[in-house]
Amino acid sequence: MSGNEGVGLHCGGENVLVSNDSALDLSPLLEGTFLPGASNQLKRVVTHKPKTPDLCRKNSFTTLQPYLSVQNPRTWLIAAVFLLQILLLLTARSIPTSATRNRNHLVTATTTSTQCALGKVYVYELPPVFNAGLLEKCDDLNPWTSRCDALSNNGLGKRATMLASVVPGNLTHTWYWTDQFSLEIVYHNRMMNYKCRTMEPNSATAFYIPFYAGLAVGKYLWTSNYTAKDRDRHCHTMLKWVRDQPYWNRSDGWDHFISMGRITWDFRRSKDEDWGSSCIYLPGMRNITRLLIERNSWDYFDIGVPYPTGFHPGSATDVARWQEFVGGRDRTTLYCFAGATRGFIKNDFRRLLLGQCYNDTGSCRVVDCGGSKCSNGTSAILETFLSSDFCLQPRGDSFTRRSIFDCMLAGSIPVFFWKRTAYYQYEWFLPGEPESYSVFIDRYAVQNGTSIKGVLEKIGRDEVKRMRQKVIEYIPRLVYAKSSRGLEGMKDAFDIAVEGVLKRNKEQEQAGYKWR
Repeated sequence: MSGNEGVGLHCGGENVLVSNDSALDLSPLLEGTFLPGASNQLKRVVTHKPKTPDLCRKNSFTTLQPYLSVQNPRTWLIAAVFLLQILLLLTARSIPTSATRNRNHLVTATTTSTQCALGKVYVYELPPVFNAGLLEKCDDLNPWTSRCDALSNNGLGKRATMLASVVPGNLTHTWYWTDQFSLEIVYHNRMMNYKCRTMEPNSATAFYIPFYAGLAVGKYLWTSNYTAKDRDRHCHTMLKWVRDQPYWNRSDGWDHFISMGRITWDFRRSKDEDWGSSCIYLPGMRNITRLLIERNSWDYFDIGVPYPTGFHPGSATDVARWQEFVGGRDRTTLYCFAGATRGFIKNDFRRLLLGQCYNDTGSCRVVDCGGSKCSNGTSAILETFLSSDFCLQPRGDSFTRRSIFDCMLAGSIPVFFWKRTAYYQYEWFLPGEPESYSVFIDRYAVQNGTSIKGVLEKIGRDEVKRMRQKVIEYIPRLVYAKSSRGLEGMKDAFDIAVEGVLKRNKEQEQAGYKWR
């Protein structure tokens, strides 16, 4: 019996504690204590503090004195009862420990079940030629230059030490020169450590295919030295491997998904002589959900996910510090544009934007990214976004561009000219009300002479503040954490994407489900 337990005896209408440790201070226990797990007779050890402890102590001795003779049989009876009570209390004492252990186990199981309520993901162990083998040949992934630095650090790239003069000192460790096409590596690394990953395929709700489709086709895109078969070879072989797995036939690929680090159009070649691979059109790919940095808005199986940016927080605290930093910035410029003209495009819209921006001296700030001045990252872009209320976001070479996320990450309000640039792309990650965080100006109005400065100046300061707060609120959903385990207590873009896939898989299991 430990020092904080004893035996309850009746005393003058009160219950008191008789301890085997005379030096023990019992006062904290004299308030009415129950021993869980004991019998009903023993549960209540003390009901309340005795009003006359001295009298009770004297009466106890007086009452027991005639029976305490060794020769008296009643002495042995009392001792036997006393020992029996001790044994009962010791037994009762062990019960709460066991109950607590069981209860803790149930809590843990419930928590895990709650965390993975949408299901679990099984990660295929593809032959290395489809992922790690490509990275080992990083010098050969691009016809012009090595990709090794850009794809290092699990796809985050090299540390962005040049930004030390721009970002707070306690956040310099969170910034990298991340390549916009590194999505596949980032997702694979996170998936291997995902909290809802399962090693038992029979228990999986979804199956992840860690194929680096974008890296595999990259080297074949830019020259005429390769055939259509060269561009399709990796994808074709991967699909054959996956379709030979026993779990493919469970749903004919409906519960499979993949991350593809380029825009969807790079995988939608219709004719041999056209651009890109035909990966999405190959047999077997039809039912696989595809996470892409730009989706085909009319394809249910394409999901648009944020481009990787340079900010990779290591904790929720890093995110909060960054949100506070961008929220407190003194923005001295009305709007800005970072980009370059597309001289090969007739009636290039970017040229119109640059023209207006250069003419609005004092209201607009330009970062001219002509040539390759912005290809490896530059502090000027981040500085410009941090100093501007609004940032112009025309379409890029396709409908989207990474600059959308660089802009919003800096707390600047995006101005769109095509609805397919964001509104029809990233529904899982952006607010449902476009006007709550962005401005839309029809491109035809700009082409007909509408002043961008004039439109933006009409937006009141309170409205600008409200929109910026919404942008900053959504920053966690637009970034990818540095840790392979994500952000404790906060969901980033990876979490949102994978949970979205699991949710869709659950919906597909329901009777009468229709594509949406």
